[in-house]
Amino acid sequence: MAFKFNIADKEGRSWKFELESEAIVGKNLGDKIDGKEIKPELEGFEFEITGGSDIAGFPLLKTIEGSGLKRVLLIKGWGMRDSREGIRLRKSVRGKQISLNVSQINLRIIKEGKRKITEVFPEQNKAKEAAQTKKVEASA
Repeated sequence: MAFKFNIADKEGRSWKFELESEAIVGKNLGDKIDGKEIKPELEGFEFEITGGSDIAGFPLLKTIEGSGLKRVLLIKGWGMRDSREGIRLRKSVRGKQISLNVSQINLRIIKEGKRKITEVFPEQNKAKEAAQTKKVEASA
């Protein structure tokens, strides 16, 4: 099964790609991984696993050990849409370990490689650049 990777940088931009690789299976949220473990073009990059979700959409929670589903009692945070004071809800979440049931993995760039991330994923920049030039032309 292919993992969907979302890579975020410090400026708030993100890059997305899918990859059929099991090199990341067994890692935990918060672990640092080398870029070439994911993709050879990302050599020199260092990433931190910040989150993800499984095939059913349940999020990974850093405080739950293992890779199984758990029902936890949450007070505040994501998934809580009730604004009343003192409300606690039981929600299903997945443990912090990445398994084959995980479909999406969020990464944060800690260290840049020799190449810039925009050079690694040039096709994702073309749409943004075209939209920016259209705005400039429309305002002129």
